[in-house]
Amino acid sequence: MEKITQEIRNAHTLAVEARVHAYAPYSGFQVGAALIAEDGTVFSGCNVENASYGATICAERGAVMAANAEGHRRFRALIVVTSAEPPSVPCALCLQVLAEFCPPDFPVYTAGIEEIGNKVTLGELLPHPFSEVPSN
Repeated sequence: MEKITQEIRNAHTLAVEARVHAYAPYSGFQVGAALIAEDGTVFSGCNVENASYGATICAERGAVMAANAEGHRRFRALIVVTSAEPPSVPCALCLQVLAEFCPPDFPVYTAGIEEIGNKVTLGELLPHPFSEVPSN
């Protein structure tokens, strides 16, 4: 098993803290995420549900949007915290958004509240991302 770095442990702490602020009155499923930018800045997010389910924003996409709002578009890792056992991976929408900014070998860590679970790559989770249609 790969050694978990202090940077990932710190991001885990921020994702756990963000999860507390999740707004999940419909599913009751709180998610926190922490996205580490190339320069080491960490952006966190939590899920925010909506009665119109399509308007719900996942924690992972919230973190990506927060990073983009600050001008960050290159990332080193993502950690996602849930109470699920085993820990949940990002949904397909979140994976597609990550694929816009991250290479297939981008590391995604799944975690519970107390400990970090698995490390997988974006390419393993989304082997065939949608990409821009080439112009003719």
